[in-house]
Amino acid sequence: MVFRVYVEKKPGFDGEAKSLERELRGLLGVSALTNLRVINRYDVEGASEELFASCVPTVFSEPQTDDAWAQMPEVAPGSQVFAVEFLPGQFDQRADSASECIQLISQGERPTVRSAKVYVLEGDLTPADVDAIKHYVINPVEAREASLEERKTLLQDYPTPEPVEQLEGFLDLTDEELAQFIADRGLAMDLADIKFCQSYFASEKRVPTITEIRVIDTYWSDHCRHTTFGTALEHVQIDDKVVAAAFDRYLEMRHELGRDSKPVCLMDMGTIGAKYLKAKGVLKNLDESEEINACTVKVKVDVNGTDEDWLFLFKNETHNHPTEIEPFGGAATCIGGAIRDPLSGRSYVYQAMRVTGAADPTVPVSQTLEGKLPQRKLVTTAAAGYSSYGNQIGLATGQVSELYHPGYVAKRMEIGAVVGATPASHVRRECPAPGDKIVLLGGRTGRDGIGGATGSSKAHNVESLEKDGAEVQKGNAPVERKLQRLFRREDACRLIKRCNDFGAGGVSVAVGELADGLFVDLNAVPKKYEGLDGTELAISESQERMAVALAPEDVEEFMSYAREENLEATVIATVTEEPRLKMVWDGATIVDVSREFLASNGAPKSTSVHVGKPEAYSHTWAGSTLAEKLRSLVTDLNVASNKGLSERFDSTIGAATVLMPFGGKTQLTPAMAMAAKLPVDGETTTCSGMAWGFNPYLMSANQFTGAYLSVVESVSRLVAAGFEHRDFYLTFQEYFEKLGSNPNRWGKPAAAVLGALMAQVDLGIGSIGGKDSMSGSFEDLDVPPTLVSFATGLGRVARVTSPELKGAGHKVVAVVPEYTADGITPKAESLLAAFDAVEALVGSGSALAVSTPGYGCAAEALFKMCVGNQLGLDVAPTYDADSLFCPAYGSFIVELADEAELPQVTDGVTVALLGVTTKAYELVAAGQTVDLAELQEAWEGAIESVFPYRAEGEKVRKVSFDVAKQGTSRPAPAIHVARPRVVIPVFPGTNCEYDTARAFERAGAVASTLVINNLTPEAVAESTHELVRRIHESQIVMLPGGFSGGDEPDGSAKFITAFFRAPEVTEAVRDLLQARDGLMLGICNGFQALIKLGLVPYGDIRPMDETCPTLTFNTIGRHQSRLVRTRVASNLSPWLSKCSVDDVHTIAISHGEGRFVASPELVERLAAAGQIATQYVDENGEPGMSLDVNPNGSVLAVEGITSPDGRVLGKMGHTERSGEGLYKNVPGNKYQPLIEGGVSYFTD
Repeated sequence: MVFRVYVEKKPGFDGEAKSLERELRGLLGVSALTNLRVINRYDVEGASEELFASCVPTVFSEPQTDDAWAQMPEVAPGSQVFAVEFLPGQFDQRADSASECIQLISQGERPTVRSAKVYVLEGDLTPADVDAIKHYVINPVEAREASLEERKTLLQDYPTPEPVEQLEGFLDLTDEELAQFIADRGLAMDLADIKFCQSYFASEKRVPTITEIRVIDTYWSDHCRHTTFGTALEHVQIDDKVVAAAFDRYLEMRHELGRDSKPVCLMDMGTIGAKYLKAKGVLKNLDESEEINACTVKVKVDVNGTDEDWLFLFKNETHNHPTEIEPFGGAATCIGGAIRDPLSGRSYVYQAMRVTGAADPTVPVSQTLEGKLPQRKLVTTAAAGYSSYGNQIGLATGQVSELYHPGYVAKRMEIGAVVGATPASHVRRECPAPGDKIVLLGGRTGRDGIGGATGSSKAHNVESLEKDGAEVQKGNAPVERKLQRLFRREDACRLIKRCNDFGAGGVSVAVGELADGLFVDLNAVPKKYEGLDGTELAISESQERMAVALAPEDVEEFMSYAREENLEATVIATVTEEPRLKMVWDGATIVDVSREFLASNGAPKSTSVHVGKPEAYSHTWAGSTLAEKLRSLVTDLNVASNKGLSERFDSTIGAATVLMPFGGKTQLTPAMAMAAKLPVDGETTTCSGMAWGFNPYLMSANQFTGAYLSVVESVSRLVAAGFEHRDFYLTFQEYFEKLGSNPNRWGKPAAAVLGALMAQVDLGIGSIGGKDSMSGSFEDLDVPPTLVSFATGLGRVARVTSPELKGAGHKVVAVVPEYTADGITPKAESLLAAFDAVEALVGSGSALAVSTPGYGCAAEALFKMCVGNQLGLDVAPTYDADSLFCPAYGSFIVELADEAELPQVTDGVTVALLGVTTKAYELVAAGQTVDLAELQEAWEGAIESVFPYRAEGEKVRKVSFDVAKQGTSRPAPAIHVARPRVVIPVFPGTNCEYDTARAFERAGAVASTLVINNLTPEAVAESTHELVRRIHESQIVMLPGGFSGGDEPDGSAKFITAFFRAPEVTEAVRDLLQARDGLMLGICNGFQALIKLGLVPYGDIRPMDETCPTLTFNTIGRHQSRLVRTRVASNLSPWLSKCSVDDVHTIAISHGEGRFVASPELVERLAAAGQIATQYVDENGEPGMSLDVNPNGSVLAVEGITSPDGRVLGKMGHTERSGEGLYKNVPGNKYQPLIEGGVSYFTD
């Protein structure tokens, strides 16, 4: 029987509906819409009526914030009603999490759940209005309109798949018929490739199966095998003398390396720089192997004072085509894909950066091209997708940059770049031997993701939105988090001979690349649902799967480790002696091709190239006065504050972030680079940095110089952040229009790759990785020529420097290299000398702040240096106003400490006084004075209509409860212990367990994590018993942060509350708190669980009703991540025993549902009883409701509350995310001794 429930947010909590209503009225222009209601609908089959009823107020709704009905609620007369559901086969995290929550409660089989969203439109709407709204909210790539009728069953009758098609007559097809075959079957290969296939199968004396053709099409796709970059460039004509000289130098390098017989191609140009620098002894420490993972270098890492051998990995990834057609899933799987490569190298991926390209998102929706999603919807939905995945998996995003250029209307650019690291001892690299087993780890196979590799290799057209839905996967971040946990274990990693991820191509490529000879049993591949045929099983992609090669005797041990991490693991293939890829399905061999043929990459390709003369680059900003020009500059979308975009990405997870994305007391100055400590078990002074460089307008004019300066900019940014250029490595992202056979189009990437090559050789920094995407076209529109350079390397935390000015009265100098005749390209030797000069200033402690100009020249750099601490600058009279708006790539602006000595410089480097910092918040230059407060307001508001982040609010009263003054005492335990035991349960979606355990260990406790296993009903029961056992032997239960169950269905912490409401667990918690004087702490997701269980503020697990307080969605309607100031309001709790009332701490927050809501009467009772533990405050220690103070809109600015006796504490701020050298660019007291207070309760 199917049970149905409708759930709608109560007024005041209906932020999603109100936000969408504003969009439909304001952006879409449907002014007749007077009200919009959004109702979540759930259908459940496989649960008893009693179980379903118990889940309505716990899983599907919350009495405090939701109304729930068994029938569709009444709607206003004349309302238009429609429902939307995911397409069959698309992953629905909401329904999936609901199903898992119900299983945790029942400890039985997992029921089937389907979700839908019902929209109720009120107002005098025309049919055209309703159609426009449906078109806006339903993306046909992922969703469809759903029926409003009741469903008799949710079980789908999957037809038995037909046998795989044998392509009879294939060997006899003519060229014309083969071309038609490509079109009919939607293949990415060209005529030469299909003819090559025809001749191969003729030599095999048989016809192919459709599976073989699709597997080959995947293997040879541009995405998998970089076909465009491998095309031989046979006729090269270059009209530009600079590029011609670079091409000659490239040919000389080929000759010197003995590569004359190799084809001249973009791939050779792109990779020869690293080969050349390695041969010269400049590029060192590469970790080279046959395994296809991320860029990997051998490094030394300081771990607890001892240098250890580690591997440092980095990777950049794009999902341009998927994000263009389905922005949430495409962007989510972009970061998922970027993580997978270094993860398959057995590293822990700990920091990411996001660089994207879009057209102007502020234009009206009415200007959207046919076949396109509105730019505003693209940029906001993609940001939501990427951040959702990265935040859930627990990956700190150190920098977010979106570039705006009209060319990106052709196709969006979505890049994720990540860094990872692992002890070298964890990684074993061996060639799999015959008889070895291939184990599939992680998620199951479905139809989503079929054709992703070939799809991303196609140009985009009007029909793409309608046709390509299956190509976009839906990410499942909690599963990939489990993979991260498993691959952080040395015992598991040491068993892996080789590993590959399930990116493009699914089983066929992920397994197929592990060894030359393989026998794959497709029937063994776990499926999301029945009905998949052999072809679908062979090529469906997935974010959350890995294939590992193991010795047969290691399989059982490895599978046990996977089970401990709540991961499915299945043997699906065996390594064979014969070098052929064989796949069997339903007893039939459906793939049987030679490795030699597969590895050929298809028919050889060749083309002609013509590099034309470049255009002159100039970029000006309107205005006749300095103030007018600066206003034009700071409101340019490529300069404007993107804080509203960036703050939805968790920047502090991992407790390793050295530079916040924005610095200064205002947290407004963008950092030059991202920097984070390596993920060691203990303490380290070693950190990594990464910076990007690229100007789409410059590259549109001159691809060679643009690419060269992309490298210069990325390296300069990283130098400005305090890293030393001799330790850098590069990786590139190329993104160009579909080239076809047009020599002029081929000339653009050729010039760009040559420019990047010259930069590598000139600077002595090699590119050891990269990613190309060569399909940036839509009809007759093309993306701008794009080569984004990423520079990365390791350094010391103590050297890391940020760009915000630190104080008044300091000299600011410009360090300027000599430039070539074009006036924009620095001379290499001079630039290297400038790097040395800046590095010396940083090393001696003379540099307080360092910036390097980019797109917006020195004017942008100076303005942004000022806003962080609201200091001004008096520019030296030697600089006129125009000089501030001239390109200055490779130059540096340095704020000097008092008594700083300037370094000795050579090679034409100029070090000149640029100005002096002032307390007055103004820029004085060329006799003109500019009010920086007015400029800041314009800068912050320029793109705020798309990415809001500010809201005014009133001040609220301080709450104070001091135990000593109240004449009361804190509770104390009857029995003290030397090292209290802490149990930390890890649910699917928990991501703060490592940081939390480390913080407790540092404070003197013994911390143990327990992974809650829900793969089977038996596993749920076992986890329940084990948690109860651990609670009985512990003194503290800690509920860490994360996104348990992805914070679904439509609310946080439901996984945790479902589990803790099991009678056995409830009684164990009561015993801990009421009989054994134990403590509980919940941070972020853990606080959400505590309040929804009743443990705060009531001190016991109890049913919820509408009078109970809760935590709900932030008033801004999105995730918030930054540092906030919190004030201790009460020291009643043992957790705050080491704090004093009025202490202010600077604490990391990262949450989407942190708004504390309670009735005024309850708030007063909590305040009087000392149960309001902490409040959000401004820099003067005053609590308030403005967004810059109170990030979520909590009543009375409440950040944390306690149980009546204070022994249970819940708070949103991540106290555990603290440590030496973190958040260097934001002032404040970042150490809150809260965990130490809890530990000392048992030890003092």
